[in-house]
Amino acid sequence: MIPPERVEFFRHTLGDDEAASWRQVLATVFLTLGPQVAAFERELGAFLLRDRVTGDELFGDRHVVGTNSCTNGLLVALRALGLEPGDEVITTPMTFVSTTNAIMHLGGKPVLVDVDPATGLLDPANVHAAIGPKTKGILPVHLFGQLADMRAFRALADAHGLWLLEDSAHGIEMERDGVRPGDLGDAAVFSFYATKTITSGDGGAIVTNDATLAERMRQLRNHGVSKAASDRHGGLYQHWDLVDLGFKANLTDLDAAILRPQLPRALAQRAAREAVDMRYRTLLPELAPSLFAQAPSAVSPLVTRVGQSTHHLFTVHVPADKRDAVLTGLGARGIGVAVNYRAIHTLSYLVRTLSIARGSLPHAEAIGDRTISLPQYPALTQEQQIRVATALEEALSS
Repeated sequence: MIPPERVEFFRHTLGDDEAASWRQVLATVFLTLGPQVAAFERELGAFLLRDRVTGDELFGDRHVVGTNSCTNGLLVALRALGLEPGDEVITTPMTFVSTTNAIMHLGGKPVLVDVDPATGLLDPANVHAAIGPKTKGILPVHLFGQLADMRAFRALADAHGLWLLEDSAHGIEMERDGVRPGDLGDAAVFSFYATKTITSGDGGAIVTNDATLAERMRQLRNHGVSKAASDRHGGLYQHWDLVDLGFKANLTDLDAAILRPQLPRALAQRAAREAVDMRYRTLLPELAPSLFAQAPSAVSPLVTRVGQSTHHLFTVHVPADKRDAVLTGLGARGIGVAVNYRAIHTLSYLVRTLSIARGSLPHAEAIGDRTISLPQYPALTQEQQIRVATALEEALSS
């Protein structure tokens, strides 16, 4: 008997358009920080302002700075916002470690506070309680593609003289209460890693409404030099200067060429992922009833959705004492899985450096101990989702 084809955790949707765009760059002078990056930055800025129904551009401006990863984008943004050694930044334990790594690489201290148990998003009330004399900023994470409560965070930041930086690694397409990434934050940072909603394999971008801040970030992403190579090309040689201590963090033209064709279809792809999400929510109660029969907990089996999600991930919460066995059981049945995320203060390095005791952040810990991410991408079929749901029930019942 031939075993069924594996249901991968993720499959990208890149194809001929991206390949053709990439090949066009190979025939030009610039492979790195050049005209394709500038074009992508303009187009992403326009996307973030575009009316989702009419396609018209809304009033305003978005300054986009392409970077080679979301992590380096966070470093650049934090440095541009003035983070100094010893400064505290309030953020969430429900995130990938790049969020806190970026703070610590600059000598800052992440202050982790608990999350909303229904959504996994940073809880504004807990942020308010954690603000102290060393607090310089708030760094919410838009988890699973769901926008955090940016109106509440903006009000907190303004009331206490703090900057507000958004980790929007989980997508460019989200919206909540009429707010999109970068609307209310001083800056927002995106990821174009391999599994993200638009991807170049790796890469990122920062968006801000502040032209002066954007200009500083453009220098910081390119070592802190006064002129990029593309600015000096095409005429007589021009000397450049080192005006700040920056990073090697720029997006390349090759990456931008892959990203540009994805923007026009980003909302259609979001709708396809939403359809996958809705099918799971229909199939799982019928085909995986054990998921909903677990002991009562503050953490429900399915994440509560708020606003318009990018549907970057589909996560379920299984009993903590069964989680690892379920992960193994799904893998053995040909189902790709991941964990997004274990509460990061329980990871070895952060246990040593932050010394946050188990039990201090109970909602984040409960989510982190139970979470499993199931396959989620536009091409996932109903038949494959039935296989996933059936395998989940078998793994839970074993």
